[in-house]
Amino acid sequence: MTKFLDANVFIYAFYKAKKKKLDPTAKALKILAKDIIRKISKGEEKAVTSVVHLSEICNIVKQSLSIIDVASLMNSIITAKHIDVVDVTVELYKNAIAIGLNYGLEPNDALAVIIMKQLNIKDIYTFDRDFDAVEWLRRHPTDEQIKKMIEKIEKTH
Repeated sequence: MTKFLDANVFIYAFYKAKKKKLDPTAKALKILAKDIIRKISKGEEKAVTSVVHLSEICNIVKQSLSIIDVASLMNSIITAKHIDVVDVTVELYKNAIAIGLNYGLEPNDALAVIIMKQLNIKDIYTFDRDFDAVEWLRRHPTDEQIKKMIEKIEKTH
């Protein structure tokens, strides 16, 4: 089953925090994000994202990665066998702005919702709870899965 892959999954997986010691929540999200990327890389999952979401990733990770590493990451996403990157037109983005107002989502999140609807995708990999406003959408990992990972980390420290 194909899931939409939100930018924040890549950001948690690849962003290198300036402070070396992550709190349990950040550590849990990083672990879960890397697991999602691993599943997709191995072909256990298929994913869709957009060029707009790639831009989001680039704008964040460039703060902690070299230009070469950012370019390599972007290239690896674009050429990944199990990730489809969809183009976005100005019209589609205008629609995202309008839809975002209906759901209380910023335009890039609303864009993900529109793309999911167009491709009949009901599941999204994201850590953003704002997507919970969209009743037909299922967010992965769930709050329960995140909570369990946080508890697991806290027990080991």
